[in-house]
Amino acid sequence: MTHPVPLQFQDVDLDQLATAKGRIVAFAAEGGALGAGAKRLNKLTRGALERAAASEAFGKLKQGEALELGFPAGLEADAVQLVKLDRRADVATARKAGGAIGRSLSKVATLVLSDGLQRTADLSFGIAMRAYEFTPHKSGEHPLPGPVTLMTQSPEAVAAEAAPMAALAEGVFFTRDLVNEPANVLSTFDFAARLAAMHELGLEVEILEEEDMEKLGMRALLGVGQGSEHPSKLVVMQWNGGPKGEAPFALVGKGVVFDTGGISIKPSAGMEEMTMDMGGAGVVAGVMRTLAMRKCKANVVGLVGIVENMPDGKAQRPGDVVRSMKGDTIEVINTDAEGRLVLADVLWYAQERFKPTGMIDLATLTGAVIVALGHENTGVFSNNDALCNAFLKAAAAEGEGAWRLPMGDGYDAKLKSRIADMVNSCGRDGGSITAAQFLQRFVKPETPWIHLDIAGTALLKADSTLAPKGATGWGVMALNRLIHDMFEK
Repeated sequence: MTHPVPLQFQDVDLDQLATAKGRIVAFAAEGGALGAGAKRLNKLTRGALERAAASEAFGKLKQGEALELGFPAGLEADAVQLVKLDRRADVATARKAGGAIGRSLSKVATLVLSDGLQRTADLSFGIAMRAYEFTPHKSGEHPLPGPVTLMTQSPEAVAAEAAPMAALAEGVFFTRDLVNEPANVLSTFDFAARLAAMHELGLEVEILEEEDMEKLGMRALLGVGQGSEHPSKLVVMQWNGGPKGEAPFALVGKGVVFDTGGISIKPSAGMEEMTMDMGGAGVVAGVMRTLAMRKCKANVVGLVGIVENMPDGKAQRPGDVVRSMKGDTIEVINTDAEGRLVLADVLWYAQERFKPTGMIDLATLTGAVIVALGHENTGVFSNNDALCNAFLKAAAAEGEGAWRLPMGDGYDAKLKSRIADMVNSCGRDGGSITAAQFLQRFVKPETPWIHLDIAGTALLKADSTLAPKGATGWGVMALNRLIHDMFEK
């Protein structure tokens, strides 16, 4: 898998600057005021940094943005990057500044003069997050970024603060790798194997095969994958870091490794992006990896339904009726509304087996949520205000956009079927809401629950602050913080 760039922290030693190789990063506040390290660099470069900080170009930069000085006189470094950042910048701005640094890393070493900054750990997290690149399928050499050293006061304390963030970056990168992988590589077999390998981190991992799910009555999930050559699987990952015997919190993910739409086949334009239709399961996997790597003091179970939705002589047809594990029957109006069928059985199984204290599912579920919210926010649906508000607070703290959308009886009534207990699809209007209403039918009233529709946020066509274009890993940070805030404080 892709790993974050190596980061190290050391005491401030400005005497190194003249002979430092590679790249040097310095900071100037709004108005051009230089930090101590930047002042020493300015002296060595005969006023070059002071001139740059006073320039019109620097003045137009927003906080967290940067400009480049190539081959500066008086230094052995190849370049100096001057970042606009106030000493007391907030978390989001410090991470944004780190993103500007991470975007510009090269194969040479980078020295960051973060002396005087209050949020050096968050700066380092931004560097790590933005330095991601997915290259396994590109020919030729793709050198990794060189090591990054941050000069700071109390480096041991800063390193300790940054350690759980490093685990978080590992989890996000794991999710990004999974979502970026093509479906001929990330088959149902390969996906399950990658999750099983996390037992080395201390997770208990169990794989349920099709015969196991058949015995459990999971015909909603199994119906989705019956047209594929790759068998469907259900992977259960348990992290038991909390009190022994205490019921876990549950995370449930949709893992459709490729979605053609089945017999209700999608248009060809953009279908190649349906390799990301396992994004919900990817986020669950990334969160579980993070929890294990940082030794989270909570009990959490992650469950992902892994299937492939293909057209075939054996494939599920529009008009078929399937029975879920819960016992409810579902008329399949549209085989491209498959994710909710997968989640229905996994949600019910999670509750029946684990009796969780709360449950959150994630899925690239509907195009309708993109129409409603674009690519800035995930759609949030919930039956519990307390849990929902806690999640929205965690997402805001991590800078991951999330917006709660309504639910209600009027939307639920649209799920009525003439021949079964419900339909799986009921038209374009309110499509993301009716999908959530469908899922709620498989959530017990006593179970606090959130549904996150990440169709618009799992994969972007342009760079973002902390990620290059492609898979974002949205949700790993917010869910990790939610679990910390709910169970570890």
